[in-house]
Amino acid sequence: MDNTPLPTTPGSTADEWHDASADNSPATNEAPSKLESATLSKASTGTNEKRSMHFSKNMGIDVDLNIGPAPLSYEEKAIKERENCDYSTQITLDMAKNGTAPRKVRIYADGIYDLFHAGHARQLMQAKNIFKNVYLLVGVCNDDLTHSKKGKTVMDEAERYESVRHCRYVDEVVIDAPWVLDDDFLTHNKIDFVAHDEIPYGAEGSDDIYQHIKARGMFVATQRTDGVSTSDIICRLVRDYDMYVRRNLARGYSAQDLNVGFLKKNQLEFQSKIDTVKSKFRTYEEESKTFMERWEDRSKEYIHSFIGLFEKTGVLHLLHRSQSPFMLPSSHGGKSDTEDEDTGASKNTHIHNKSKQNDKKTQGTN
Repeated sequence: MDNTPLPTTPGSTADEWHDASADNSPATNEAPSKLESATLSKASTGTNEKRSMHFSKNMGIDVDLNIGPAPLSYEEKAIKERENCDYSTQITLDMAKNGTAPRKVRIYADGIYDLFHAGHARQLMQAKNIFKNVYLLVGVCNDDLTHSKKGKTVMDEAERYESVRHCRYVDEVVIDAPWVLDDDFLTHNKIDFVAHDEIPYGAEGSDDIYQHIKARGMFVATQRTDGVSTSDIICRLVRDYDMYVRRNLARGYSAQDLNVGFLKKNQLEFQSKIDTVKSKFRTYEEESKTFMERWEDRSKEYIHSFIGLFEKTGVLHLLHRSQSPFMLPSSHGGKSDTEDEDTGASKNTHIHNKSKQNDKKTQGTN
């Protein structure tokens, strides 16, 4: 069972958490009416034009069945949704919490979303379900901005856009998202609230880039998922670097593809062969051990059976089964065992009587 703390908003409690995914209109996640091919597109964010690659075409998507990714901010569906929003009607925090908002509550969450993982998905799930009837916009920063602020990413901007738009909680992906949100950006995208965790996020010249959002009462808090992050995943890759390189070399990748030198490549291939030999030796060792354990168990059974066979009763029973009583040799004139026993008893009686007579004679002499 999931024990992640429930998201809260300023002045709210966990009891006010509401799973509104079932309350949203079916049209919320409706796919674009027409999916474009992978092309270079231009989209305007404020006054800047950026490029974005759109992957979706001929991917078996049936828009009539409401199956498809969330639209990018420059696509027709996203534009219509934005134009139909009456932003003159301001939605307060109390209205959103009480479910009395006259229209969809437009919540914005942003990030890099490199190597999109469960922590990202949980953040977006919380933002989507924090109020009833939420339209979730997710801003994703482009490569130029991200590399200048945080360094190189594993996935490029087009891959990150595509990953986020296929998350079930996302209604729209805002490409080329800014690092710091200003009033023009909020107004252009008709944003009612901004969702992020409460930990201050510093940047150049600011201790918390969301401080002015909080001051305006437009901030809603989500909870981070501990134990999973993009940095953690990259750390695992670095830690097990040699293993992953050897695996990909074995799968047909070239040393050039993996940016591995000639000597390093040969070293890794040699190590792979050694590991293969070790693995086979371990398998042989385990099989031998299993065989010896089984043989030891069977040998004990054989020994017990052998000893039981040559016990006195076992020998007599064996002789009785294998030979006729007339064929048994006799060392006392052919007498039977019964006759021998009777004769022995008579001798014992005679000796006993003679002993008594001698005792009487001795007493009479005395």
